[in-house]
Amino acid sequence: MEQSTAAAAVWRLRATGGHRDRDRDPDRGHPAARDDGDTGGKKRGGRRRRQLPPQPLPEGRGAPLVLLYLLGLRALVHVSHRQLLSQPSAAGPREFSAPRARGYLDNITAIGPRTVGSPENEVLAVNYLLEQIQAIERESTDAHKISVDIQRPTGSFSIDFLGGFTSYYANITNVIVKLEPRNGAEHAVLSNCHFDSVPNTPGASDDAVSCAVMLEILNTLSKSSEPLQHAVIFLFNGAEENILQASHGFITQHEWAKSIRAFINLEAAGVGGKELVFQTGPENPWLVQAYVVAAKHPFASVVAQEIFQSGIIPADTDFRIYRDFGNVPGDNILGVLKYLATSDKLAKSFEYRHGNVVFFDVLGLFVLAYPARVGTIMNCITAAIAFLYLSKKVLQPKTRAIHNLKKFFTAFGITLISWVCTLVTVLIVAVFISVIGRSLSWYTHFYVSVFLYGTAAAANLVLVHTLAKKFFLKNMNEQYLGDIFFDASLMIWSIALAVVTQMGLCSAFICTLWVAFPLLVKLMIHKEFSQKGATMKFVMMYMLGMFVPYLYMLYLSWTVFEMFTPIMGRSGSEILPDVVLAGFIVVITMILSSYFINFIYLVKSTKTTLITLTAVFVVTLILVCSGIFFPYSSDAANPKPKRVFLQHTSRRFHDVDGNVVKSDSGIWINGFDYNGISHITPHVPEINDTIRTACEEHAPFCGLPWILPVHFMFRKNWYLPAPEIFPRSPLHFKVLSKELMPWNSVRLSFEVSGPSHMSLYVRPHEGSVLSTWSLGDGIPVASLGGDYFVFYSHGLQATPWHFWVELTAPEKHSDGIVSLAIAAHYFFGEDQKSPQLYALLERFPNWTFSSGWSCTYDLFVF
Repeated sequence: MEQSTAAAAVWRLRATGGHRDRDRDPDRGHPAARDDGDTGGKKRGGRRRRQLPPQPLPEGRGAPLVLLYLLGLRALVHVSHRQLLSQPSAAGPREFSAPRARGYLDNITAIGPRTVGSPENEVLAVNYLLEQIQAIERESTDAHKISVDIQRPTGSFSIDFLGGFTSYYANITNVIVKLEPRNGAEHAVLSNCHFDSVPNTPGASDDAVSCAVMLEILNTLSKSSEPLQHAVIFLFNGAEENILQASHGFITQHEWAKSIRAFINLEAAGVGGKELVFQTGPENPWLVQAYVVAAKHPFASVVAQEIFQSGIIPADTDFRIYRDFGNVPGDNILGVLKYLATSDKLAKSFEYRHGNVVFFDVLGLFVLAYPARVGTIMNCITAAIAFLYLSKKVLQPKTRAIHNLKKFFTAFGITLISWVCTLVTVLIVAVFISVIGRSLSWYTHFYVSVFLYGTAAAANLVLVHTLAKKFFLKNMNEQYLGDIFFDASLMIWSIALAVVTQMGLCSAFICTLWVAFPLLVKLMIHKEFSQKGATMKFVMMYMLGMFVPYLYMLYLSWTVFEMFTPIMGRSGSEILPDVVLAGFIVVITMILSSYFINFIYLVKSTKTTLITLTAVFVVTLILVCSGIFFPYSSDAANPKPKRVFLQHTSRRFHDVDGNVVKSDSGIWINGFDYNGISHITPHVPEINDTIRTACEEHAPFCGLPWILPVHFMFRKNWYLPAPEIFPRSPLHFKVLSKELMPWNSVRLSFEVSGPSHMSLYVRPHEGSVLSTWSLGDGIPVASLGGDYFVFYSHGLQATPWHFWVELTAPEKHSDGIVSLAIAAHYFFGEDQKSPQLYALLERFPNWTFSSGWSCTYDLFVF
């Protein structure tokens, strides 16, 4: 495959909401698609690149299929379910119609689960999209030309997501529409959504709602009498849930990809909330400016971008593919899309690829954005002024410089000690909560985390400073102590500002707020600081001066909390979510209290405050330990489900002579959070810790049929014995050849045919090295632990999969040189669920999201 050399600009939006997946029954009926296009306007339009009739439904539905669990956050949609319902129905022919978009959404989700390779995804969804696109074309004006193409790419690539693995896809589906001026256009902006879904869910929020929005944007733009300056390419991506395969197929193989200069990704996570622009392409400040100018309801933060880019969040979207394989930057919205399509900068995107940009919205009202170099200058000036002020304050008069320095660093040290003590204490509480099995008590009840960890953090801070005041700093002037502790906090923030700026992080603007405003307040009311007692005037002026940084910090904290809370419900069995959240709350508490510590030294007593905070903490701790706060919820308005995956598995292990040395069958169970299956056991008693899965040490990935290489996130899982399964469309695995190559190398060639989703696992034996293979770029990429993982999927009518591996081996290898295993996953059709799996799933409570499928696993030694 040739990699596109086109450069483009990109940003990405994270939304906390979207249309809820209302029905997860894969066997529901599919009503006929209806034409929801606007019937008003002229029935004229440009010629289509290719007339594409509806795709015929293939005979039989036994071809097996897909699953994915891209465990984590996704980027966001512009129009959520609630927005689609609340928008007024009246819309002119050139205005975005939320009811019409809702109609598109209802029809797409009515098809049911749309896993890659299934007729629902490859035929029914594609036919519906084509019908709507044709209806939109008929209503378009003469100012535009619409071209349509169906792409069925085959390819392979390696990715460092989830520890690293290789992906291979064959004959998957993309529906691509190009809207351009009548005379054509050299440059284009890409808008991307995906219509495939994970198994057992209609995928409304992820990502049918985005495709509905894109159809309506196409409809709206095509009816405008104003010609666009550049083309808009709408990519309806049919294999995103397969770890971004369809976007790779488009950006590396499609002829239209070469014209793309900017990319807008529409994705969704969760069931409600606002969109958040949280990733822009590298060095593309002009894209942020486009968002600032065009977005009607901005919600953006460079902080979110840098958190996501740090790798803390274990998730990925098509953004990575466009960035890494197409050099494209991206994000969303009708206004932004139209702005980019008429912008002179799009054609000259290379000229504007310089430097980063600091951007953040102010309470969703407007966005502030400025070049990072300007931010660096502002940060340096602010830090310099603060250091100059502190130096003058501490070192004058000269006769008291030593005394002032001693007291200043004492206050500085006590502040740091209070933070460390608070962090350690609260984390101990979080570990205790996790050990006794009460983790995630706050998952459905947010206030619990504040009352439990927030009060504990605040009480610890107050206690440490109260003890310091009483025993270590006794008989000292209260006003002097208040003044010196304020300066100590200012010094900490100034150092943080200098360090974060030096690291090149745009998020340093937060430190600037926490240095500039407090310093300004201090300079304005420095006389009041020296007066005895905290007067009402002093308090009011102090609070007013601190209003901006505190308000923004609370706003930002809530945004970050909304991002992280859903992740904790699917972060795996190895991460203690309470420890993560407790740490986050402690940091927020330390930040918010940093300029109020001095009041502890100004007031006469903190007894009432300490008693109140301690009482709230103790009562909350008792209630949490009692189990009154159940973690999960099936509430339709705010669901917080427990995610559980179940695979009815039949395994066979072969020796080097091809003999089956071990075989078993059972239902393999993975809980997606730290609680494991402890809350499931009361409802399904046979699922308990007596059936914990044993690791087959000699086999790659412990001999388990992972659909993705997430073994390091789920070390606790369960294996319930069950009858052997016999798929009607079994896997066929054949060794085509064994060739001796130069330099003591052996090439093994294979042919595999089976369901639409398969996983290949490779472990070279001791002394052997996997030197090259026919996958990706030819360089094998090992997963965490040293084994190799290949994720395979195909669409309809795919030919058998051929691949080879080449190993450098020692001369003596009586036990073989490599263990190779392959798992076949059946995500749809008659082979998807066995009677035993169906019966088990029916017993799960309604606050779970349980997804099940059948699979086979075969291990071979060569």
